[in-house]
Amino acid sequence: MNRVLITGAAGFLGSHLCDRFIAEGNQVIGMDNLLTGSLKNIEHLFSHKHFVFYHHDVSKFVHVPGELDYILHFASPASPIDYLKMPIQTLKVGSLGTHNLLGLAKAKKARILVASTSEVYGDPHVHPQHEEYWGNVNPVGPRGVYDEAKRFQEAITMAYHNYHGLETRIVRIFNTYGPRMRLDDGRALPAFMGQALHSENITVFGDGSQTRSFCYIDDLVEGIYRLLMSDYVNPVNIGNPAEISIKDFAEEIVKLSGTSSKIVYKELPVDDPKQRRPDISKAKEILGWEPKVSRLEGLRITFHYFQTLPEFQPKTESVS
Repeated sequence: MNRVLITGAAGFLGSHLCDRFIAEGNQVIGMDNLLTGSLKNIEHLFSHKHFVFYHHDVSKFVHVPGELDYILHFASPASPIDYLKMPIQTLKVGSLGTHNLLGLAKAKKARILVASTSEVYGDPHVHPQHEEYWGNVNPVGPRGVYDEAKRFQEAITMAYHNYHGLETRIVRIFNTYGPRMRLDDGRALPAFMGQALHSENITVFGDGSQTRSFCYIDDLVEGIYRLLMSDYVNPVNIGNPAEISIKDFAEEIVKLSGTSSKIVYKELPVDDPKQRRPDISKAKEILGWEPKVSRLEGLRITFHYFQTLPEFQPKTESVS
């Protein structure tokens, strides 16, 4: 039985990875400082004999007793509302946290996969974005704390691979959605669905012409799993190339929800990317991977998840 350490385990992506690696017959050690994660995402695993949770900040020294076969580093604030509120913590987990985990992987002779994102491409001049594109990032802009944390993370990971011969993998994650997303994380999908469920107007920033490409969580986890088990050491895009404008996406949510919400427009945030679409040629060729879940199917599942949250349940009057 392999032992797997997953950081950011109580987050949206990390919790689904815990589920997958438990299902594959591994012993999983989940680690999270709960800065943005929630124990609710993994409480169903607490009684599982092959799961253990460590409440720890990976920006500090990381010690895990016993052998480790794999490390998946997914600890980091990931939404704009979080990393703009916590810029120093974001930079620390991308730099100090990654350094600590690479050192742990070296000591344990474990293979490590680090979670980078499409933000390494910044506001891209190349479309769709392929892995050889170096990006267009403003290092001193408000989003730089996240963008540059991910770019440094990739650089130090490759340095450990080249200098120490460490087995490393780098995944560049594009917009992902599904159950366990936080409604208040500031990203378009949960924001739109939350507003629709509250019968509020849908807020679109800018004129809505900016594009995104949304990948369902199950597809993303499959791609990550295949990359970890592959022999490929350079970054690989994992995402859904089905591109849609934010305005059209908002209209899809309105239609799906059956709400009477209207779309309203506000000023576009600084350095917000105008285009986002992955070139997944490498994932197809090297991993035999491409997304299977259509956006409509994934949105239905995700919307139903949000509908079941306690805050959207009918309030019952107490009988005295």
